[in-house]
Amino acid sequence: MSQSPATLPPVLLHSEAELARDALATPLLGRAVRLARWAGPDTRVGAGGELVDEQLPAAAAELGLVDGVDGLEAGDAAAYASEAWRVAVDTGLVEVEDADEDDAEGTVATGEELALITSGGPQDVLGIWLGALDTVFADATVPDLENLVDVIQGGGEIDFAELGWDPQAEAEFLEGVLGNLYLLTVSEGAPEDGAVPLPALAASMIVPDDMGEPTDDILEQVSDAMMRLDDQFRMLEPVGLVAYRPVDEALMADVDEAEAAAAAGEPLPDVDDEDVTRYGMVRLTPLGLYGVRARMLDAGVDAPAVGDLADKGADSLLDATAAFPRAAAQAEIEQWLDGREPLAAARDLLAAARGADEGAPLRRLHCQQALSLVGGAAEPALREVLDDAELGGLARVWLAEHGAADVPAPSEGLVFWLTIDTVAAQLAAEGNSDELRDLVEGLAAQHSGFFAAAWRVDHPATAEVLEAMGRLHSDKKVAKEARKAAFKARSQQP
Repeated sequence: MSQSPATLPPVLLHSEAELARDALATPLLGRAVRLARWAGPDTRVGAGGELVDEQLPAAAAELGLVDGVDGLEAGDAAAYASEAWRVAVDTGLVEVEDADEDDAEGTVATGEELALITSGGPQDVLGIWLGALDTVFADATVPDLENLVDVIQGGGEIDFAELGWDPQAEAEFLEGVLGNLYLLTVSEGAPEDGAVPLPALAASMIVPDDMGEPTDDILEQVSDAMMRLDDQFRMLEPVGLVAYRPVDEALMADVDEAEAAAAAGEPLPDVDDEDVTRYGMVRLTPLGLYGVRARMLDAGVDAPAVGDLADKGADSLLDATAAFPRAAAQAEIEQWLDGREPLAAARDLLAAARGADEGAPLRRLHCQQALSLVGGAAEPALREVLDDAELGGLARVWLAEHGAADVPAPSEGLVFWLTIDTVAAQLAAEGNSDELRDLVEGLAAQHSGFFAAAWRVDHPATAEVLEAMGRLHSDKKVAKEARKAAFKARSQQP
């Protein structure tokens, strides 16, 4: 079932200039701009601002769209022209004055937004593109009315009940799908190319999290959702939101053939269901990431972007990046460091890393990672904290890794304190991971009498770390020693 975490992982967006260029290059916005420049006082539109049918061939010709050419089927050219015109009107590229009582048609004038396409900044262009996205999104949530009859009631209103269509639910479903696709894209471990199989995306909205084997009813709902999404992604691709590989039409023919064979009692033909790409693959484009995030922000969702912390203090940086995926954390830290004087930045990071609160070990881990990006200019700041109880171990590690001379050897107590701090940070970052299990077993193997000394370490997380070591260590005898040490550490707490 769709998940909506309180705070999403941060997204690394392209620059606004790059995104604006992408927006202008999208087929749909490009067509809308061309029609806006083509339109004039003689352009004929209906009372609702739509191009009249007689005007559509000329609009399609302006766009270079001809039925039967470039794969266009009969009626496609007019449909594409009509869609582009609607986007031009909705985004303010053209303005339509309502018809008066004696005239069934409106008049057309150049919209103020058209000049922004060439003279405005990237934000202006992206604002127009977002308006185009709103139009396409609304269209994508409307069912196909082509063959429906008797659905228009008195007063020209659509009978939603007869259509079996809930506009709000349909919009919320598509928003949820795009939200899940966004989350899959920005989360750690996302597919390298960002492409997600359509069945997996549909299942993320339909299959309950606690369901084991999906029932036939659930599978049928997933199949129906896939078909709806196939249509919707085909509509969203021309506006640049997604890159979409549609469901293989040959697959549908295979399914129909299999059903016909089953009905006739004949052997089933071979159907290749191993190639998941045949069922459709979709990914958000860089422009799509920007667009979905913008919609989330409008809906009040906390959807951070890398760079949001660039003007914040070091304490905000370390606290926030503690929950970031590794690549996003590094990108955020790099932007935070950019433009700051390296030595001053290093001192700020070290000051923010202090503390005995629950989040302090992870802050120190991220501080160490951030300092590795500062480079040798940070050395004076690290030497200043060599005698600090909380930062002295971190400082020695950094100095040794950077080949600094005259690094004082740590005391045994400092070594144990740093060990507890490091494991506590890994626990906070990864939980009971395989990597942490390896670290725990390595520590116990390398230090004889580790637990006999570790329980005395004056660190707020000592008992918690020792309990975790008892859970994680595969050797029952060693695990028992860890649990005993944890009990001793717990007993000496005030």
